[in-house]
Amino acid sequence: MENKLKTITIYAGSADNLEEKYVQAAYNLGKLLAAEDRTIVFGSGKTGLMGAVARGSLENHGQVIGVINHDLNLPHLVYAKLTRIEKVANIQIRQARMSELGDGFIALPGGFGTLYEVLEALTLAQLGQHHKPIGFLNIDGYYDPLFDLFNHAIGSGFIYPEHRGLFVESSDPQELLASMDGFVPPQNMNRWLTRE
Repeated sequence: MENKLKTITIYAGSADNLEEKYVQAAYNLGKLLAAEDRTIVFGSGKTGLMGAVARGSLENHGQVIGVINHDLNLPHLVYAKLTRIEKVANIQIRQARMSELGDGFIALPGGFGTLYEVLEALTLAQLGQHHKPIGFLNIDGYYDPLFDLFNHAIGSGFIYPEHRGLFVESSDPQELLASMDGFVPPQNMNRWLTRE
């Protein structure tokens, strides 16, 4: 039965001077999450898509929880007016806490940090350490090259075919959330460990 995810951990780029199509899509996602009474957990940034998704929620009466590690807790980087902000010692603890707080994960376009976060979520799902849905908001095909790499890795035997079912993707945020709400983890996940 479909369950509405209450809290969504967002991974998103924090770079400046991004194309408006990405910024607007991030803002619209935040607005939608607020309208659906879903809380955002994110890395506390006020720049780039991180700032846009937080603004989209906060400006529409949503709830946004930030988690920030001490060395990034700088006034020009951190969104100060959040529903709640948690300060942690380092980026590994930050990532673990963001994972713990979310009922599911959405990756917006981003760089190394975003890829690190979403690939860790996928890796932990592959190992059976969580069964939470992972979604890619694939704005204007941003993640198509990554999906091509996943398919190449599956074809080359580095990823088992069933692990393609560990995530969902869409360019439409409502469709993505519906897929995440109805997410069923792949079966036979033990094959990675048993090698049967």
